Amino acid sequence: MSRPTSIKDCASGYCPGCLHGVAHRIIAEIVDELGISQDMVGVMPVGCASLSFSYWNFDSIHGAHGRAPAVATGVKRCAPDRVVFTYQGDGDLAAIGLAEIMHAANRGENFTAVFINNSIYGMTGGQMAPTTLEGMKTSTSPKGRDETTEGYPMNMCGILAQLDAPYYIARFALNSPQNVLKAKAGLKKAFMAQLEGKGFCFIELLTNCPTNWGLTSLKSLEWMEQNTMPAFPLGAFKDGGVRV
Repeated sequence: MSRPTSIKDCASGYCPGCLHGVAHRIIAEIVDELGISQDMVGVMPVGCASLSFSYWNFDSIHGAHGRAPAVATGVKRCAPDRVVFTYQGDGDLAAIGLAEIMHAANRGENFTAVFINNSIYGMTGGQMAPTTLEGMKTSTSPKGRDETTEGYPMNMCGILAQLDAPYYIARFALNSPQNVLKAKAGLKKAFMAQLEGKGFCFIELLTNCPTNWGLTSLKSLEWMEQNTMPAFPLGAFKDGGVRV
């Protein structure tokens, strides 16, 4: 399979085994297939997601930590003909940017939010994130996340699906070729909904972080299947504005 024109011909700077590259690839493939590269605007915040500027071959804007939905709102309202998406990690979106994504979803802003959930802060040191699983060890929860003191992992798809305005909310995983194809189909559906003016779409992608998990690439995929995916079930939570 040839390289999509919407992704640059360069080496990846992500850690070995990181699934950010897979997410980048399928987004680039969708952009090429829909012929929208000249209309795309990606909004990236602080964190591993900020490296995306080096790889996608279309317009991008950098937002402050957690503020990508606010920036995307401004871009889409000022240039409604553009296809706008945010690309955010779980620490960024579900922690410092929680209010931003909640209110953008509640307003039904016509952009697509891509949520990369690896259950940990990646670039900043492997700290506990809102999506860190119960008992999962991180640099700030060395004995494992304790729900009695740190609360439970946040199910962002489930939370956002309670709002009336969002059009499409779904969760996929990037741990296998079959699941990658399903994720691509879901992402394409979300971008097409934006092109049709249907409103806010939220796509969560379950990924890994071999470096901060302290696992090999292969073991991290096994860990996802055994731990992350049972905690965050795959599927649509809202489709066509209707809760599933």
